[in-house]
Amino acid sequence: MVESKKTITLNNGVIMPLIGYGVFQVSPEECERCVSDAISVGYHAIDTAQAYFNEEGVGNAWRKSGVSRDELFITTKIWISNFTGNKAAKSIDDSLRKLQTEYIDLLLLHQNFGDCYNAYRAMEDALRAGKVRAIGVSNFYYDRFVDIVDNMDIKPAINQIETHVFCQQRKMQEVCDKFDTKLTAWGPFAEGQNGLFTNSTLKEIGSRYGKTAAQVALRFLIQKDIIVIPKSTHKDRMEQNLDVLDFTLSDKEMTEITKFDLGHPLIANFEDWNIRLSMQQMLKKYNV
Repeated sequence: MVESKKTITLNNGVIMPLIGYGVFQVSPEECERCVSDAISVGYHAIDTAQAYFNEEGVGNAWRKSGVSRDELFITTKIWISNFTGNKAAKSIDDSLRKLQTEYIDLLLLHQNFGDCYNAYRAMEDALRAGKVRAIGVSNFYYDRFVDIVDNMDIKPAINQIETHVFCQQRKMQEVCDKFDTKLTAWGPFAEGQNGLFTNSTLKEIGSRYGKTAAQVALRFLIQKDIIVIPKSTHKDRMEQNLDVLDFTLSDKEMTEITKFDLGHPLIANFEDWNIRLSMQQMLKKYNV
C-alpha cells in the first residue's frame, strides 16, 4: 500500500494531503466501492460535492473502512441551488448527515454563480460553529476570487479550478498566493485531452523514473504545491496515481513541461458566458 503522506498547510493552519481521490462522475452506485478501494490503497483525502449525488457513498465507505475519522480529510461543495436564503446552512447539515460525520474538513462554493456571498457567509458560520474546518471556493477566476476575498471575513483556504499540464493556471496561482490561498487541480489529467496519457515528452521523462506519463503529470503539479484529486474507478490506477512521491522532477524537466501550457482551460471555461447561460437554463429545467 502506498501512503499519501505529503501534506500542505492551509491559511488557517489546517493540514491537507496534497493527493486526494476525486469522485466527480463516479455514479452513486459505484461510489462506495470506489472510495473503499481508494482508502484501502492509502488515500486519506476524498473530494465529493452535493452536485455529484454520491456523498452517501463516501459516508458509507469511510464508516466501513475501519479508518478513524481524524485520519481522513473529506471535502464537499455547496451547489448553486443551495446558495440562496437559509438553503446554504440547511445543505451543510444535509451533507454532514449524508457523509455520516460531525464535521467537514473542507467546504467549497462549487461555482461562482448565484448568491455566492450569502452561501459563503453560511460557510463562515459553519466554520465558527465547528461544523467545518476550512472553507474555500471552486471555479472562481480572478475578479470573482478577489471580490470574495475583499467582501468576506474569512479568506478562502482553497480555490479548486481546472489545472493540468495544458492549463497550468500560473497567473491564478500568483493571485491566490497573494492571499495565502492554495490551488486544487480538478481534472489533473485534462480528461485525457491533447493526448496526455501518450504524450512523448511525458513518457520519456517518466521512463527515467519508471513512471507513466500520467504520474509525471501529477508530479509536475505537486512540485508546484498544487493539490491534486485524480479520479479512477480502477484500483490499480488509484495506486499508480498515489505513487508519485518517490521521485522528483529536475528543473530542466519542469521547464520542459511548463512549455505545454496553452493558457486556457480545455474542459470547461467558466469565464465563457455561454457556459453560464447553459448552467442557468439547466437549473431552471430541473427546478434546482
